[in-house]
Amino acid sequence: MTGDGRTVAVIGGGIVGLAVARELTIRCPGLQVSVLEKEDRIAAHQSGHNSGVVHAGIYYPPGSLKARLCVRGGRLLREFCQQHGIPLRELGKLVVAGSDAELPGLAEIERRALANGVPGIRRVARSGIAEIEPWVRGVAALHSPHTASVDFAGVCRALAREIVAAGGTVRLGTRVRSVSEGPSGVTVRSDTGAWTFGRLVVCAGLTGDRLAAQLGGLAGMRVVPFRGEYYELRPPARDRVRGMVYPVPDPRYPFLGVHLTRDVGDRVHAGPNAVLALALEGYRWRDISLRDLRDIAGWPGTWRLVRRHWPSGLGELARSLLKRLYLGSVRSYLPDLAPGDLVRSAAGVRAQAVRRDGGLVDDFVVHSTGRVTLVRNAPSPAATSSLAIAEHIVSALGVAAR
Repeated sequence: MTGDGRTVAVIGGGIVGLAVARELTIRCPGLQVSVLEKEDRIAAHQSGHNSGVVHAGIYYPPGSLKARLCVRGGRLLREFCQQHGIPLRELGKLVVAGSDAELPGLAEIERRALANGVPGIRRVARSGIAEIEPWVRGVAALHSPHTASVDFAGVCRALAREIVAAGGTVRLGTRVRSVSEGPSGVTVRSDTGAWTFGRLVVCAGLTGDRLAAQLGGLAGMRVVPFRGEYYELRPPARDRVRGMVYPVPDPRYPFLGVHLTRDVGDRVHAGPNAVLALALEGYRWRDISLRDLRDIAGWPGTWRLVRRHWPSGLGELARSLLKRLYLGSVRSYLPDLAPGDLVRSAAGVRAQAVRRDGGLVDDFVVHSTGRVTLVRNAPSPAATSSLAIAEHIVSALGVAAR
């Protein structure tokens, strides 16, 4: 395959990469679109290891990419699911202030939600909490009735089917080893072959830094993996949660705290926490990669992050190791939950960009260098926002319809 301008490759078979490839086939009929995925299946990592929440856009600073693309992405995702017969359940969400000290944080979330045009958002008092979630306790809450649940892996499968139906290619088991740009295009080499494309979009998530480094696109940030560990409620306790319940998040972090979410299959998950993983794809404590650890430890921002936030980090570590502490986080708003109501569930790993100064990058970050576009930071709510992120990226690519 030659880089004649009518060929585009997307590295990464997660929801963002697949959404970009699909958008290319829609905008540019006749364009040769290829998706290159290193695993033997799509949605193998972040897109297949999450709570399935379709976010409404309530948390994000007005005007940010997250704010704009989450609200639009939610609308596009609903339309896509309806077209493909994918179940999407609007279960609603409560963000609960457990004490008066959390009321200013709740007010800030409300301000952002209203500025972002989140539909149906409203403040509820203590009595209103009981009407929506009878088992939940708090002094006040914010209700987002249109927060929903979906199977994002199922969305990915539907995206892949659209790509193939439009003449595109999804190559599984294709681990990209090197990327280089030359006069004739961008050459991509894997264990199974080499190709040259007119344009390249890198949506490689946890492993994207290694490709960005080859193109000079690291730009003062690195991906640091944070494992999010989940429990789920045993069936007898599931009726204590009707939809989704979240605490007021710590404004210092882009994490939302340990929350309860009902999925499309009626399981109720508790989590995630956020602990530094010992490998880029480290879903368990015993998943350790010396190469990944060297890269993580070699980034000055990692150590500055640890020095700045070590008390919170120790708390997250303790909750990871001690179930009773994890349970305590949930009991702050669901006090009647017993230890036997929780059972370990699957974990996910979040690709979180960290700046050199140790700051956590809060917004989506997309960089372009030559013929290559790099998605550098796309954590939650990237799955919700994926179709809008795809519009944003493809609009900037400059490829034209035939």
